[in-house]
Amino acid sequence: MGIVNPIIDGVRKGGDKALLEYTHKFEKATSLTSTVLKAPFPENLMQIAPETKEAIDISYENIRKFHAAQETEDLRVETMPGVVCSRFVRPIERVGLYVPGGTAVLPSTTLMLGVPAKVAGCKKIVIASPPRSDGSITPEIVYVAHKVGAESIVLAGGAQAVAAMAYGTESVTKVDKILGPGNQFVTAAKMIVSNDTSAGVSIDMPAGPSEVMVIADKSSNPAFVASDLLSQAEHGVDSQVVLIAIDMSEEELQAVEDELHNQAMALPRVDIVRGAIAHSLTLVVKTREEAMELSNYYAPEHLILQVEDAEAYTETVENAGSVFIGPWTPESVGDYSAGVNHSLPTYGYAKQYSGVNLSSYVKHITSSNLTAQGLRNVGKAVMQLAKVEQLEAHRRAVEIRMQHMDKQ
Repeated sequence: MGIVNPIIDGVRKGGDKALLEYTHKFEKATSLTSTVLKAPFPENLMQIAPETKEAIDISYENIRKFHAAQETEDLRVETMPGVVCSRFVRPIERVGLYVPGGTAVLPSTTLMLGVPAKVAGCKKIVIASPPRSDGSITPEIVYVAHKVGAESIVLAGGAQAVAAMAYGTESVTKVDKILGPGNQFVTAAKMIVSNDTSAGVSIDMPAGPSEVMVIADKSSNPAFVASDLLSQAEHGVDSQVVLIAIDMSEEELQAVEDELHNQAMALPRVDIVRGAIAHSLTLVVKTREEAMELSNYYAPEHLILQVEDAEAYTETVENAGSVFIGPWTPESVGDYSAGVNHSLPTYGYAKQYSGVNLSSYVKHITSSNLTAQGLRNVGKAVMQLAKVEQLEAHRRAVEIRMQHMDKQ
């Protein structure tokens, strides 16, 4: 917090000038003269390979389908004669989507955050992502921003980007909610601004470094297990990688270890992978029940079930961001193209939070509509509870109306 607070204050007070200075300092993008790219985005900034465009378009459509299916109907319930309670849905007007930069290009996160915002009907979508050192933004992110109808891209990362979206600057639109994962500084900044009533901004969840827990047994393919562990390890050296082995022998565990080594050596990000694997953990248990007890306690961001009868395990899943079932469901499909969202709770927050979904972008507003007879039916209960709580004005708001009815 000691590092993050001064940055937030700097952007809140200094606006565009401070945001640009922090971008020069942290991203080394000293040639950058403006931190905001406004829509419509130039075609030359969206030049991507045809096969990449096709992959993005397929992923976009699958994500759209899954999130569109989450739309809910308005509710209308007559709780007693003449007393009608309703609930209706409205989109959050302005959302800020944080897309990390760091060691990887992440158009997939832009999809995961932007597509549900578009489906929900958010009027203003602001995307923030750190620029490259030459001041440019990756064309894949610009293309996705165009597809989801973003009004602007803020070329900044870290706490400074969060602050710009929370408070607004001369060029950055102030948003009502900030969504998206990031490092510990981004997570801290999101928590700070969400607790500042002057910002008037909410957040999706505390989402930090990636986590995976793989539950495997004697039926598991060692190559599959290793590949899923490595796919999380390559996110960053701070990724958490955990294997729970159910009644596996030393030979079976060694087969996984050998696959880890062989596959890791073929990866271009082998140094990052080694850093994450160095603090990884393997836990050997005897039973499925022990495995699920550990998993529910840990509440992993990603839970991979590479076990016999994997579908049955889901009945005992209580805490997890997203679950990947069976040998043909690598976590990678959830990261990119299956349709589920990959912006998920970490740090054990899957015990309290859901991953990003359509409801993350909407508000549920309730209403009450009473007839005169409805007020007669419920009024006595209201007045009695107001009397118990010694809130006389509440009681009288009902009594005055009922007296008015009696005079007619």
